[in-house]
Formats: sequence, C-alpha cells, structure tokens
Amino acid sequence: MKKSLLLRLKKIKMLATDVDGVLTDSGMYYSELGDELKKFSTRDGMGLVLLRNAGYKLAIVTSEDTKIVERRAAKLKITDLVQGARDKVSSMEMLMKRHSLTWEEVAFIGDDVNDLEVMKRVGFAAAPADATDQNKKIAHYVAKKKGGGGCVREICDMLLSVGKT
Repeated sequence: MKKSLLLRLKKIKMLATDVDGVLTDSGMYYSELGDELKKFSTRDGMGLVLLRNAGYKLAIVTSEDTKIVERRAAKLKITDLVQGARDKVSSMEMLMKRHSLTWEEVAFIGDDVNDLEVMKRVGFAAAPADATDQNKKIAHYVAKKKGGGGCVREICDMLLSVGKT
C-alpha cells in the first residue's frame, strides 16, 4: 500500500456510504405486487459490524428513502442514517458536526454523480469496481469488488488493517 494512502486511512474515524450501487448491486427489483426489493451482501454487513466494533463511526447517506434501507441500517446498528439526501455535502456536514469530525477524518464510498461532491471533500474516497468513470477518477481507491458484491467489506478490511489514530 502506498504511503500516501496509508496516511489517509490512518486519519479516518468514520465510514459513510451510499446505498444503491455500493451496498447493493444497483438493481431495483419489483415484485408483481409492486414491492421494491434490494439485495445486500452479508459480507459487507459483517465488515461494517467489525468496523463499528473497532470504534469507527458508521453512516449511510442516500438520496433514496425506503423502509428497506431503514431496516438494513437497524440490523447493522447504524444510527447515522440520512435518507432522502438531496444535498449529500450538507448531510455529511451535519453528521460531522454531530461527531466533531473534519472532512479529513471521514471516508466515503460512492458510485455515481450524486456522490462526487462528497468524494471530493473527504479524507478517503472509495468507489466500487463498477462505479461511473467520474467516480473512479476522483477516488483515492477503486475497489476490486463491485457494488453489492463485497466492495464495502474490502474498504472495511483496509481500514481495519491500518487502524485509526
């Protein structure tokens, strides 16, 4: 791992993530009855649990607003959940203020254009392997795994391997 990346990772105290395309495969599944379904990775979930247990703050910031995400956050005991976020920078600033954090202390995983402004500001920006080219271009790290297929766990494992200061 490059020294510059290692230095960034060591400063991180919070991991925040988008949902669709990061915690999920970006697919939106609908049943005949109109129920919306999303597929989450249990390995990603375990990575987040391990990170929380190691003392990191966790947050989900998404422009979507669904009971599915609310249930997933509750199951993972992620209390910093912002749904319906039209301005993710403002949402992140609110969370950072709540926890007395700076941009340098926050990592964010994003996959699409509505994540770009946050990714430009955080101390560590990551993108799934199947993120848009724009996101991959500005990310400090592009995961080997795709959204919903282990990219979050990959980032969690990176953070756990260096520890926080």
